[in-house]
Amino acid sequence: MATDPEKYRDLLEEKKAFASLATLMPDGSPQVTPVWFDRKDGKLRVNTARGRVKARNMKEGSHVALSIMDPDNAYRHLQVRGTVSHVTEDGADAHIDSLAKKYLGQDKYPFRQPGEVRVIYEITPKSFSGMG
Repeated sequence: MATDPEKYRDLLEEKKAFASLATLMPDGSPQVTPVWFDRKDGKLRVNTARGRVKARNMKEGSHVALSIMDPDNAYRHLQVRGTVSHVTEDGADAHIDSLAKKYLGQDKYPFRQPGEVRVIYEITPKSFSGMG
């Protein structure tokens, strides 16, 4: 069922809702990881470190899906299917710090590792479906 994403604006922009990000492995099998995310200019953004499985699976043009569950009501959720439309290291350190502020209430991302290179993946939504 097609859904108006604005009905779920609270999940996309306000609440500390985690997303389960589904990517495809090189052999075509699915891989799912819980992620922090935000929305900017209609695109969803996730941040990870170079070398991680999801980072290896996401290139510009890759198809992905996110399932976002309402932290206040497990029976309300939004599914987003889309395409990775932009990948950049520019601003990625500041972005992970802003996500740490949203999800942890901390000004700096506390799990940074020495030598870690952060990357932002912008996802252009193609379809939304939701419940609740």
